[in-house]
Amino acid sequence: MDSLEKGHSSNNSTSNLSAFESFKHSFKRRTVSIPPEVDQMDPYHKVNYILANQPLKKSLKRRHLQMIAIDGTLGTGLFIGLGYSLSQGPGATLIGFSIVGFGIYCVMQAAAEMAVAYPVSGSFASHVGRFVDPALGFTIASNYGLSWLISFPSELIGCSMTIKYWSDVNPVAWVAIFWTFIVTLNLFGVKGYGESEFILSIIKVLAIIIFIIIGIVLICGGGPNSTGYIGAKYWHDPGSFSHPALKSICSTLISAGFSYGGTELTLISAIETSKASSVTRATKQVFWRIALFYITTIVVIGCLVPRTDPRLLGGSTSQDITASPFVIALSNTGSMGVKVSHFMNAVILVAVLSVGNSCVYASSRVIQSLGASGQLPSIFAYIDNEGRPLVGIIVSALIGLLCFVVASSKQSIVFTWLFSLCSISAFFTWFSICLSHIRFRLALYKQGRNTEELGYKATLGIYGSIIGGIILLLVIIGEIWISIFPLGSPASVQTFFQNCLSIPLMIVVWSCYRIIKGTFFKKFWIPLDEIDLDTCKRYPDVDLLKQEQQLHAEKLAAKPLYYRIYRFWC
Repeated sequence: MDSLEKGHSSNNSTSNLSAFESFKHSFKRRTVSIPPEVDQMDPYHKVNYILANQPLKKSLKRRHLQMIAIDGTLGTGLFIGLGYSLSQGPGATLIGFSIVGFGIYCVMQAAAEMAVAYPVSGSFASHVGRFVDPALGFTIASNYGLSWLISFPSELIGCSMTIKYWSDVNPVAWVAIFWTFIVTLNLFGVKGYGESEFILSIIKVLAIIIFIIIGIVLICGGGPNSTGYIGAKYWHDPGSFSHPALKSICSTLISAGFSYGGTELTLISAIETSKASSVTRATKQVFWRIALFYITTIVVIGCLVPRTDPRLLGGSTSQDITASPFVIALSNTGSMGVKVSHFMNAVILVAVLSVGNSCVYASSRVIQSLGASGQLPSIFAYIDNEGRPLVGIIVSALIGLLCFVVASSKQSIVFTWLFSLCSISAFFTWFSICLSHIRFRLALYKQGRNTEELGYKATLGIYGSIIGGIILLLVIIGEIWISIFPLGSPASVQTFFQNCLSIPLMIVVWSCYRIIKGTFFKKFWIPLDEIDLDTCKRYPDVDLLKQEQQLHAEKLAAKPLYYRIYRFWC
């Protein structure tokens, strides 16, 4: 952190440099000048200032954030992994995904409120350290970054397996190509990430909409080789739940958590956009993504595929296109089924590429924030003249080389245990966001302030975070229960640790951090009256903020009713 704090801006003019020299100059470290008064701050306030003043480029536009919000979770969890959940019954899947989905909605609202008020590098992970406890903030941030680092080589292998549907070329060649492509894409900076995700998101969204339309036609008895009206037949026979029903619902929760993972990417991107309204509008898209792309899809596929179809079970262990519930749902339509398989395989390839791209983006930003806050060596805080967290990208690229274990017959075992390191950590991350929002609101009240100074207020307020936190806590308990007593199989120590190894790992990280910092036997949280509510607020002038909000409200009031309803939700 020292080099960051003491450095001076290196934005020297490049107008007189040759193209090659300008290219080299873009990779040099860009440091920020720290005002003398900041050096007089205590470490807690100083870190808050530094995280809010990182030289990341603010190049993301509203359209980028809106598509990132829609795109974040549309990966293999939906296109393939959903099959395993549906094998537990469409009713169980619908309930499980709805429960987790509502919890995620509460999480996103809470995170958006804090991100708008305090735009910082690391977003919600940094907010946990600011409003709850630095040790917990480091634990959440490191585990969150680790989950994206591990996902990157896995997604690269997923790309090679998807290509294998068309080609018998050695998968090692394909992972090398995709690794190079994604790493190069991230070297174009945040604008490259935003534009690529914008395009990939449109493809995925259109594919899902097309599938839903075709699915409704088939349910109603249309389409080639139709056997007549299907309706909700499979919801009754073989039924909406496997037995026992409660366990079948709990079995879908971890799949839901995996599928919804990435929802928070919009908040990670918040510091790289200049308009707070872009963040809030993108966050509201979460409701529609959950309602349209998951709930509607589950209902449609549940009407087309019985839960007893053995092909659904393939979604738990493979990247096989035949395990995709989308393909299974349309596979009984003659020649159309073959065409759909090719189409869906192409969509899955796009989805996997998109997730791999997000892996590098998210992990590099979290690593940079940990370096900037002094929780990792200062070299990890490196941001070059193009606003790229260069060392974070390099670390992610190096971990991505694990993709070459695709050449080994033990690759599934390797990644099973790697993923166990962050198995259900997403639920803890989301829970910590709710906790930090609750602490933030309580600190406001404790210090005699109110929500009028907030640029955006969570729709359900502090109660949404309380409800979301309870839901996520119950989900964690349910996952521990189902890991100890699996559905349809005997208890297994190996299964338990594959599902829950992240819990003892986070306890160890949290404990080691406090021991190293010498705070293990001190307060486990920051007292409410000591929480920093002022350093680098987006809206320090409350009166000016109120005037802007009043002007916005008057403009909105002049619009038609349908537009006001639309803006309330979007």
